[in-house]
Amino acid sequence: MQNVDLFFLLLGAVLVLAMHAGFAFLELGTVRHKNQVNALSKILTDFAISAIAYFFVGYWIAYGQNFFHAGSTLTADHGYNLMRCFFLLTFAAAIPAIVSGGIAERAKMRSQALATLILVALIYPFFEGMIWNGNYGLQKWLETTFGASFHDFAGSVVVHAMGGWIALVAVILLGARHGRYRNDGRISAHPPSSIPFLALGSWILIVGWFGFNVMSAQRVEAISGLVAINSLMAMVGGTLAANFMGKNDPGFLHNGPLAGLVAICAGSDIVHPIGALAIGSAAGAMFVYLFTYTQNKLKIDDVLGVWPLHGVCGAFGGITAGIFGQQALGGLGGVSLISQLIGTGLGIFIAVAGGFVVYGILKVTIGLRLSQEDEYRGADLSIHKISANSEESMF
Repeated sequence: MQNVDLFFLLLGAVLVLAMHAGFAFLELGTVRHKNQVNALSKILTDFAISAIAYFFVGYWIAYGQNFFHAGSTLTADHGYNLMRCFFLLTFAAAIPAIVSGGIAERAKMRSQALATLILVALIYPFFEGMIWNGNYGLQKWLETTFGASFHDFAGSVVVHAMGGWIALVAVILLGARHGRYRNDGRISAHPPSSIPFLALGSWILIVGWFGFNVMSAQRVEAISGLVAINSLMAMVGGTLAANFMGKNDPGFLHNGPLAGLVAICAGSDIVHPIGALAIGSAAGAMFVYLFTYTQNKLKIDDVLGVWPLHGVCGAFGGITAGIFGQQALGGLGGVSLISQLIGTGLGIFIAVAGGFVVYGILKVTIGLRLSQEDEYRGADLSIHKISANSEESMF
């Protein structure tokens, strides 16, 4: 083990850690003013709980290694295993950060904290270990049967689809915000409270994503410029497609690059840059259409649109890696579309099943949402006893 590999992982971990600030500001800018403090507080609290859950339980479930050893053992290879845990922990913490955006403005913090603990300790690492560590023999079976294992280089399915589909379950069980859908069929608009903060969150996520994708190689010798340029092409493709489909709406514009980046994670190391541009563009357009459809037609009150953004675009990325990764389309090959379909479908199944178990139990025991009165006052005053700005600064 080279020290440079350790430093490489540290840089990756710091970049992905910074992405959680992006999650926080993206949510802060999207929710109404009376819920801004809660948005910031949830993301930091959930990250702290995720760190505890993953360090003590999740990493062991995924990779079969724990840290209940003497310091001399832990620091073997310059503590590479500890650094790897730090890096992968920042990925695991993205699960509750994704869910947080969907259930914003009406969820109890205590319930979400307990859900975070279980999801990051048990549900997420179960699937993570299956895909990224070869647990339970699935990857070996896929390779033997279909010629290639399930390929998800940086987590389109393992992280994003998992978080997005869990969020869909949580949103459905939680129910819509009071007054969002009226009895006469009209929809009450809840516009973003701050486009600048929303844009800031998007940019922080975009920058951090290059650590998320490129540094998923986990060793310097495995780094590839292809991953960097593919991430860039998918990002710009998603941006332009969402801006066009969304008719210059700044909310869609700043979520478009995220949709492209979610979708390219899986195949960023094997697809051609033109294929990455196509994947990102399709994901950006898909996000705009599905966000509008779920909100207006299905009446699913997914505040930040995390199901279409992470759940659908993540699954789309997992599947399209099996298409654009083929050598016939300029990819590097070594991927099977059937394996991609099976792996993606299994990830969605585990996410939905796990989400129903976790949030279903919480709903019937301690409840998931704030009272109607607390929701009306806003989570900032109801939970944190303070608003985002003093009254003096608002005039």
